[in-house]
This record gives sequence, structure tokens and C-alpha cells, in this order.
Amino acid sequence: MIKVYRGKESILISDREQVYEHASFSFDQLFRASNPKTVLEDAMREGTPVSAEALNKPNWLPPMGNQEVWAAGVTYFRSREARMEESEDAGGDVFYDMVYEADRPELFFKATPARTRGHGAPICIRKDSTWDVPEPELTLAINSQGKIFGYTIGDDVSSRSIEGENPLYLPQAKVYCGSCAIGPALCLGEPPSKDTGINLTIRRNGEVAFEDRTTLHQLKRSLEELVDFLYRDNEFPDGALLMTGTGIVPSTEFTLQSGDVVTITIDGLGTPENAVA
Repeated sequence: MIKVYRGKESILISDREQVYEHASFSFDQLFRASNPKTVLEDAMREGTPVSAEALNKPNWLPPMGNQEVWAAGVTYFRSREARMEESEDAGGDVFYDMVYEADRPELFFKATPARTRGHGAPICIRKDSTWDVPEPELTLAINSQGKIFGYTIGDDVSSRSIEGENPLYLPQAKVYCGSCAIGPALCLGEPPSKDTGINLTIRRNGEVAFEDRTTLHQLKRSLEELVDFLYRDNEFPDGALLMTGTGIVPSTEFTLQSGDVVTITIDGLGTPENAVA
């Protein structure tokens, strides 16, 4: 698997035990290409070999250029349950039950590049929210032609109190500065198998406050189906990133706090870590 890390001054491309540094690599060119792998192969030939120790950095920028970040909702049964719980008092629970079974998935705009954080950068919770959670998600890299060519890890930080108050408040619950984290790397290789594990750990004052695990077996919809709906009658000249939904949702008693450290691992893709500002 080839992994691409974005630093402040250059990008690093890791292919097995070989690591190459490239100062002028363009993520936009990668996402626009009909065959993104050849773009990376060219970049490795042009790059400078460096030690694998160069990958041991505490911070990485999100592996993206000008791509929009979109997200799918209610794609796991656990997500359906959680959304119904949080919106029951407002009478919106029926809509989440319906979308879980519907032919058309829930898709929504999540973040611009400026609102997206990379590995090691602080994520944020809204000041006007009382109930906030991280949502660990397999995230797809899609080129301008609508082809999935890579994978990474996303955190769809969300306000459950705002969305639960009224489903029409979803943009406010989902879209704000620091509500999205992606990284640590963009990975090109075979698609993750159904057995791929997704792990979430939240530490508070050095102690584990929450921990859970799921697998892609629990994802109700295919990756191709989600991409097909996203690209219908739409244009993404620079490609797009698509979060595929979460199967891990903390209980109703839990909410994120400033200082919490969120760690997500998806087998084969890496382990980004972000503290809550």
C-alpha cells in the first residue's frame, strides 16, 4: 500500500519500506487524474529518498488539496439507533429509521479544507452545544471522474444536542471550524475488507473515558453506492473526500470535553490522534 503524508514544507510518499520526499507534489493533480496511482509513481521517481524516521512526526496536515469533504449518515445500525434516541423528543426519530431502509442514502456537506484538521491538530466542539461526540469513519478519496482511488480516516465531530433538537439543524451540528479531522495519510491500495476493524479511544486526564470497536461488516451500504449518489448530477472538478458513516457512538451519558484526546485506528490505514480544544 502507498501512503501519502502532507507536511508543511513537503509531502512524503511511503511505499513499503521506501520513503520519498517531494516538495512540489499536488494533491489536486492526484484527485483530477484518471489514474492517480501513476501520478504517485511519477512523484516517487522524481522524489528524494529519505529515512523512514521522517514519518515519525507528531503533526500532519490533512492529506488533501482543494477537495470538499462530504459525509454519509445512518449507514450503520448503531448510528440509526443513536440518531433516533437523540431526536425522539423532537419527533424526528422516524426520519432516521426511514433513511436507514431507504434506497437513497443520507449525504451531507461536511467541511472545506480550511475547516479540516490533520493528525495532531486540535478539533473543536461548539460553544452552544451541550452534547458532542467524535464519529470515526472510513473516508474515501474519489477522483474527478467519480472513481474511488484511495482511503483515509475521518472524524466527523458532531453536536448531538443541536441535531437532536431538530433534524433541520444538521448543518449547524456538523459544519463548523475544527469539526472535521482527516489523516494521517492518504492510502492507495486494495479496498479494505469487510473484516477491517475501526477502533475509537477517548482519553480524559490520561484515563480511558470511552472505548469501542466495530468492523466494516456493519456498514449497510456499499462504498460504490454512496459514491454513485454523491456524484449524481453533481460536479467535483478537484475530486472529493467522502466519510462513509459511523458504527461507533458513545452512550447518551457521554459528551466530549476540552482536553479529551481522540484516537482512531482503522486496520491498515493508520492511527490519527486529536485533542479537543
